[in-house]
Amino acid sequence: MSSSTTQSPVTVATGTAWVLSLCLIVAVLEGVDLQSTGVAAPRMAHEFSLSVGQMGFAFSAGMLGLLPGAMLGGRLADRIGRKKVLLLSMLVFGVFSFLTALVWSYPSLLVARVLTGLGLGGAMPNLIALSSEAVAPRLRNTAVSIMYCGMPLGGALAALIGVLSAGETAWRHIFYAGGVGPLLIVPLLLIWLPESQAFEAQASLSRGQRAEPEPTLQVLFGEGRAAATLQIWISFFCTLIVLYFLLNWLPSLIVSRGLSRAQAGVTQIFFNAGSVIGVLAIGMLMDRFRARLVVGAVYAGIVASLLALASAGSMTSLSISVLFAGMCVVGAQSMLYALAATRYRTAMRGTGVGAAVAVGRLGSIVGPFAAGQLLAIGTHSSTVIEASVPVIVVAAVAALAAVRRPQAG
Repeated sequence: MSSSTTQSPVTVATGTAWVLSLCLIVAVLEGVDLQSTGVAAPRMAHEFSLSVGQMGFAFSAGMLGLLPGAMLGGRLADRIGRKKVLLLSMLVFGVFSFLTALVWSYPSLLVARVLTGLGLGGAMPNLIALSSEAVAPRLRNTAVSIMYCGMPLGGALAALIGVLSAGETAWRHIFYAGGVGPLLIVPLLLIWLPESQAFEAQASLSRGQRAEPEPTLQVLFGEGRAAATLQIWISFFCTLIVLYFLLNWLPSLIVSRGLSRAQAGVTQIFFNAGSVIGVLAIGMLMDRFRARLVVGAVYAGIVASLLALASAGSMTSLSISVLFAGMCVVGAQSMLYALAATRYRTAMRGTGVGAAVAVGRLGSIVGPFAAGQLLAIGTHSSTVIEASVPVIVVAAVAALAAVRRPQAG
């Protein structure tokens, strides 16, 4: 008999809140690191005399590590458990984030960011699995959104550190914070974070039946899952192109419009504040209303906010546009994480979500790099932002198709 059948509802609710709270803390730490390069970019570029194109490579380097990290982390999660892989991933991204603060050249910066990304990529599928498996299926969107709102909170914290840090070399403080935090939290999670009960039940059943894990291709494309997998992948890829373009280039684009670095940091805080609101609101709406209506409204909001951001000129209009862009774009990404978690069974959830995250990371590489190349040839920032609108339309069509697919148990 599972422990959940012998515990009172109050005990179960307390355990769920505990798991989600710990996952939220880890997501905050991930958010600090994921947005650290974008926040540090103007000062980093000055210290190392980097061109716009080189900064595009620097932004994409971290995303390059995220791709194999997500694939490997998701697959290992279905074999040895969500908790073990999460702790290992945190050690990796904590160590190499700290080492990013000690880089001495452009090549060393690229290596440090790739290795940091490896750990960040491994952590995310496990955070999604732990969060979604801590609640009943009808609450999975809300649970994942609670966890994922830690990402923009961490981004806001990175932006705040950037605003408060004085001096051209103060960008290193962001990476010190991004490295020390995970290393301090790992021992606490080792003691206090429980393994997913759904995973433990599935693992116990598999041992009793001596069943081997399904091959990755069977998990992704077998039993009628091919269409849903491809639709989720397309939406992940396109949404992350726009999200990581904004995360990495937004401060630099705002500075290019004549605003100060401090003002750029303030708008970055607005972006993350909007992200928290959007993530929580969209997650709850997905669990209460027809998913297709919510998905359509969110992507329409992204298009509107991008067009407003492209035409904004004053600090006030930029802040409002950035706030709504954060609400819709980051909210959409959280929505896709929850969507992926509901399309794969417990025994294959880590693999399925990890693959979706990995494919999405291709978008997170393409977005900053493509924007960097466009800006390097003199394309106006407004044109670059407007060019992302057709990408979001493709993401919307794929997501609307995916939500029509049946959920897994």
